[in-house]
Amino acid sequence: MSRTSLLWVAFSAAIIASSGCSQTERTETRSSEQPGARPAAVGTGGAGADVKSDGDFVHDVALKNSADIELSRMAFDKATTPAIKAFAQKMVDDHRAAESQLKSAVSGSIDWPAQLDDKHKETADELAKKQGADFDREYVKAMVEGHQDLAAKLETRLDVKSLADWKTAVAGRTQTKAMPDPKAEMPDIQVRPNQSSNAVTMKINQWAAEIYPVAQKHLDTARTLERATK
Repeated sequence: MSRTSLLWVAFSAAIIASSGCSQTERTETRSSEQPGARPAAVGTGGAGADVKSDGDFVHDVALKNSADIELSRMAFDKATTPAIKAFAQKMVDDHRAAESQLKSAVSGSIDWPAQLDDKHKETADELAKKQGADFDREYVKAMVEGHQDLAAKLETRLDVKSLADWKTAVAGRTQTKAMPDPKAEMPDIQVRPNQSSNAVTMKINQWAAEIYPVAQKHLDTARTLERATK
């Protein structure tokens, strides 16, 4: 074997070893997480992130909300397990209520999207093609991903300190893998909205503060169902 070939083999081996070490580090990091702390990690945007204009925020949230309703209506008809059907019905009920509240808050000041965008339509079309256990898995996966995005969006409208306190309380009260019901088990811990002198912005922020704990509970339930379908 030539000297050039030997150098290439050595270089390739080094790359493979380095990749293995990186994967090990990531695995160890994930395995060290405590189950009770999971809710605190939700929301890649994070409180205090740059807030989009009210119109953009409402448009994005409205699309996410409508997509969850559409997929859940489908799941109520097609899901194979009672637990997923019950979850789908709750999604329809809760998201319709949230939609009505936000529409009322911004009525006359911000346009509401008339239909789903292409991205969410594609997700619905793909899910409609699934059957049986495949449908169940894809539906709960979509609910996990959708509520992660929704939580991140809502966090940009929340008071940083109150959000941190709420997450700490959730982690401390989680004795199992299920997150406490925020309304029934955590009435003393409230997420507060970011303050604004603009009346419409303040209404939107208040809506986000009310919806956020519910969205987190939905996400936690979706994750539990996702584990059960694997």
